[in-house]
Amino acid sequence: MALSLGQKVGWGLADTGINVFVVIKQLLVFTFLTAFLGVPPGVAGWVTFAVLAFDVVTDPLVGFLSDRTNSRWGRRAPWIFVGAVILAVGIVGMFAVPEGMIWQSNMTWVIGFFGLATIGFTFVAVPYGAMAGEMSQDPRERSTMMAFRMTFASIGLLLAGALVPALAGDTRQGYANAVLLVAPFVVLAIWAMLFFTRNAPKLTAPSSQSFAQILGLVVGNRAFIILVALYGLLTLGVAMIAAGLQLAALYLITDTGDSMLSGLAGALGIFSVLFAMFIIGSVLSQFCWVKASAWLGKTWALVVGMVLYILVLLLVGQVLPATGIGTMALLFLATGFTNGAYQQIPWAMYPDLMDVTRNATGQAIEGAFSAVWLFGQKVANAIAPLILGLVLSRADWKPSTQGKVDQSAEALQALETALTLWPAALFALSIIGLIAVYRPATKRLVAHG
Repeated sequence: MALSLGQKVGWGLADTGINVFVVIKQLLVFTFLTAFLGVPPGVAGWVTFAVLAFDVVTDPLVGFLSDRTNSRWGRRAPWIFVGAVILAVGIVGMFAVPEGMIWQSNMTWVIGFFGLATIGFTFVAVPYGAMAGEMSQDPRERSTMMAFRMTFASIGLLLAGALVPALAGDTRQGYANAVLLVAPFVVLAIWAMLFFTRNAPKLTAPSSQSFAQILGLVVGNRAFIILVALYGLLTLGVAMIAAGLQLAALYLITDTGDSMLSGLAGALGIFSVLFAMFIIGSVLSQFCWVKASAWLGKTWALVVGMVLYILVLLLVGQVLPATGIGTMALLFLATGFTNGAYQQIPWAMYPDLMDVTRNATGQAIEGAFSAVWLFGQKVANAIAPLILGLVLSRADWKPSTQGKVDQSAEALQALETALTLWPAALFALSIIGLIAVYRPATKRLVAHG
């Protein structure tokens, strides 16, 4: 049965709330620790790595338990409903750090609430991803679902990535006030998704398989595991950009007042304006990538998107450090457009591979597939700030409690390279893997399915 427009749009709503936290953990935490709490960059990298590594461990357990949940609301809704509240509380607590503590105490406070937020995130994200495999088995319909989802995801990214820094200004208390304002939207967006999809198709019968049996079925889908690994590589590149993006706005981009956007940058901040351009590019790209997937096939559409992404990053590397935001605004628009391929297409690819296992075995274990899918993404998100922190530490990057301070030319060059050349190299490796490894594996999987 085809999904209604309201169900497809409504399903995407949750990603508005989910991506508020995605931005916070990938864009804001590292900068908040190093620029406002006095935490050295190497230590900040280890902090974010440790918390996100813990988050990775919880994914398979939540996926397994959601597959086995039996309730009047289905297998996924109870987890998502409760997780939204836990997530919002954790987000608020992360930035409500009491004044007057030493940096080690500041770090401990952030770790505690960061860990709580990641638990709530897992409760939401794993069952939510599983719903894509339950609601529809039509590959083209899934591409449309993902386009709506990533459009709403972009709104969440804009809310957290542009609005929060603009509201926060350059103070730690500003960050606490800003996240307090956006936290209710996290809960409301996720709960609204549950309301609009309450009558959508769902598989309510709980799985009877053991944890080992379910894991064996997922790992046995070789094409899926390859896609998880390649998407992890892509995510590592994107996460490295995200972790250092706010530092780049502080240190690598200045506004000379000669752009049409200068007045806006003066009111909202350079980072907020450029991030807004990135989001506009991402939103504009979504249905272009749906059409590209239908025309070229999802794999080749993703390859094209990532080749374009590499070219844009190389251009950014040529422009940085920038003394005006006009050219950078156009480049951020282009970066958002190419990032749209990374956002949308892999998420439409992996449910198609879930279908192969379900059709072959009769087992509805979408939660387990969703957990493993997020595993690769979360490993990359955990490693990226650690790598950035170690790179900056090696270049003698100076931590601060007052925002921007003077940095050496070597430190600034290390930041620029970490945001351009390193991600471009990771994207290139992923492209090779998609063509040389993933495509042959999918052909064999379908042939034997």
